[in-house]
Amino acid sequence: MAKKNILLFRNDRFGEFLLIIPCIRAIKEAFPDAGITLVCNPYVKELAGFINEAGEVITWNNHKHSFFEILNFSRKLAVKKFDISIVFNPSQELNLINFLAGIPVRVGFDRKWPFLLNRKIPDRKYTGDRHEVEYNLELVSLIGATSRSFDSHIDIGPVPGNNTIVIHPWTSDNIKQWPLERFKELVLRIVNEIKKKVVIVGGRDELNKYGGLFRSPHSLITDMTGKTSLPELAKIIKGADLLISGDSGPMHLAASLGTKVIALFRNDIPSKAPRRWGPWTENKIVIEGGSLTDISVEEVFNTVRKVLAL
Repeated sequence: MAKKNILLFRNDRFGEFLLIIPCIRAIKEAFPDAGITLVCNPYVKELAGFINEAGEVITWNNHKHSFFEILNFSRKLAVKKFDISIVFNPSQELNLINFLAGIPVRVGFDRKWPFLLNRKIPDRKYTGDRHEVEYNLELVSLIGATSRSFDSHIDIGPVPGNNTIVIHPWTSDNIKQWPLERFKELVLRIVNEIKKKVVIVGGRDELNKYGGLFRSPHSLITDMTGKTSLPELAKIIKGADLLISGDSGPMHLAASLGTKVIALFRNDIPSKAPRRWGPWTENKIVIEGGSLTDISVEEVFNTVRKVLAL
């Protein structure tokens, strides 16, 4: 069998990007000699470098581009002579880029100019009847990658334990947001009653929007919101005893690093429920309710004590 040159696109948020790792491993198992190139958001590039099965990492921002930019990018890809491309986040631009690059086998979901693809499956993600990883694995099965190992682990090297609980209180989707005042109450209960260090993490968007909402003179609280790169965030999470979060990139990152996760979800909207977006790990507890306001601070705090065996 000739060596395959395979191009994978997932250029949205880093949590979603991590959920294609089992697919990368399935492809490598099916095509051991294949070269695998990833296209991701520039912000994710350093994190993508920890995926050993992948080779080159190319960046392409997840925003609207001019036709000239699309054509120029397509020409750069055409030079690399890819045999197969797979688009995990449906996009008119990405489907057009693959077509213009002249890639013989173009795989994706049957939406957003699907006539530019020649291998596709219906996009049923809105039903939430399985996990995002399983939807992605169904897609790569179209090229004969049918491994069921499901492994999403990434190795960032040894990190010493830091005896902390990491809390990511934010979400990019407001309907997935557990009330921030409850996160603040939870933080105070952990440091005052359990006497455990808490590190608050988040991105620059949260820093710009909420400022110093979680800043505190308490010696056991450290607010790192907006202060870390993704590799730095990964080290903080890997060294922690536990991460607490709603549906978020750091939740998926903790799952890939093997850190225990308490995840807070609403389950009344199938496309946003934990069945589709829950942490892809056995090392988790998911607390869910018909509304996030149904989840009390007391319930989460008691779960923390249970996880820490207190």
